Amino acid sequence: MRIIHFADLHLGVEVYGRPDAATGLDTRLLDFLAAFDKLTDYAVAEKVDLVLFCGDAFKSRDPSQTQQREFARRIRRLADAGIPVFLLTGNHDLPATSGRATSTEIYDTLRIPNVTVAAQAKVYKIETASGSLQVAALPWPRKGSVESKAQAEGQSLSPDELKAKIEAGLTAKIRQMADSLDPIVPSILAAHIWVDGAATASERKYILGTEPTVMLSNIALPTFDYVALGHLHKRQELARNPPVIYSGSLERLDFGEERDDKGFYVIEFTKDSGRKHTDYHFHKLNGRRFLTLEKTLYEGELDPTSSVLKMLTDRSDDIAGAVVQLKLKMPEPVAPLLREAEIKNALKDAYYFAIAREVERQARNRLRAEHDESLTPLQALDRYLAMKGVSEARKKELMSKAAELMAEVEL
Repeated sequence: MRIIHFADLHLGVEVYGRPDAATGLDTRLLDFLAAFDKLTDYAVAEKVDLVLFCGDAFKSRDPSQTQQREFARRIRRLADAGIPVFLLTGNHDLPATSGRATSTEIYDTLRIPNVTVAAQAKVYKIETASGSLQVAALPWPRKGSVESKAQAEGQSLSPDELKAKIEAGLTAKIRQMADSLDPIVPSILAAHIWVDGAATASERKYILGTEPTVMLSNIALPTFDYVALGHLHKRQELARNPPVIYSGSLERLDFGEERDDKGFYVIEFTKDSGRKHTDYHFHKLNGRRFLTLEKTLYEGELDPTSSVLKMLTDRSDDIAGAVVQLKLKMPEPVAPLLREAEIKNALKDAYYFAIAREVERQARNRLRAEHDESLTPLQALDRYLAMKGVSEARKKELMSKAAELMAEVEL
C-alpha cells in the first residue's frame, strides 16, 4: 500500500506575483498550482492508494471562488482516477466564527466519491485498492469550542489555562484513538498541530505564544505505523519508530523558506511473515527558487556599481527565474554613486526582484574652513582621504586618477 503525504498548500499566497497575461491569474497562484499538479501527476502515474492532505488548503479562511475551483479540479482528477483523497482540516481551513463552514466542507456535503473530509477527531476507515487503512485524524483544535464549554461549566480560563486544557484534550484524544485501532490493519495518525520542539519556517511570524503544542512522546505512539503532520512549513523528520514527519509546505511561501527543499512524502506499508513494515521517502519538487544576494560596498571605491554588476553576472544562472532580494550595505558617500538603472537591468531575468539599501549614516566632518580657499582641488582631496583613513596605496591610486581627470578638465 502506497500513500502520498503532503500539507500546507496555502493557495492564495500571492506575494511576489503579478497578473499572468495568458490566464489573468496571479503568477504565484500558478506556481502553487504547478506544484500541486506535479503531485497529482505522480499519484495518477504511480497509482498510489491514497493521497493524504494534512491541512491548510488555502491561505485565507474565506478563499476566492477561483482558488476553490482550482483546488477542486485537482481533487476531482485524483478521485476520478480512483485514488481516495483524505482532507484534514487545518487552522487556515476553519471559519472565523462558529456555525460557518470550513473551506473543504463542501466535499463532505456533496458526498463526492473517494473524498473524505476530516473535521472531527476520530478514526476513519479508508478502503483502498490495496486493502483497508485506519486514519486517526487530529484536525486543528477549535479554541472557541473548548472556551465555550468551560464557560458553560462556570470556568473562566486565562490564555495559559486554555492552552493547557486544549493540550491535555489533544493528548487524551490521541491516546484514545490509538487504543481503538486494529493492530492488524495499517494505521496512520494524521494531525495538523505543532509538536513541541519542532523547527518553524515562514509561519513563525504568525505563531502566537498561546498556540497549543503536543509533546513528541505523546504523538509517537507505537500503535501508529506512520504519523503524518501538517502546520509547520519546514520539512522535518522528528522520529523514526514510528516515523513522525512534517512534510512541509508544497511550495516556498517567502524568504523564510529560501533554503528548504519542497515536495511530498511517499509511504509504503508492507507485510512480511505477518509483520508490518513502513518505508518512506521524500519526493522533491523543483518549485520557485528564492535567492538572497548581499554585497557590502566601501568608501573609496571608484565604481561601486561595477562591483555590484560583477556579482550579479557571476550569479546570473541562479538569478534567472528566481525571486531575488538584493541587499546592499554601504557608507553614506557611496549611495549617490550607484547607478540603479544598470543594477535593475542586470536583474531583468529574475522572476521578481527587490533592492534594499542599508546606508550607514556618518557624521559630516569638514575641512577646516580657514584653509578651504587656499587649497587646490588635489590638495583638498589629499587632505580628505587622509582624514578618512584611506590607506597610502589606495590614496596614491585615487590621487593619480584625480590628477588625470583634472588634466582632462584643463584641456
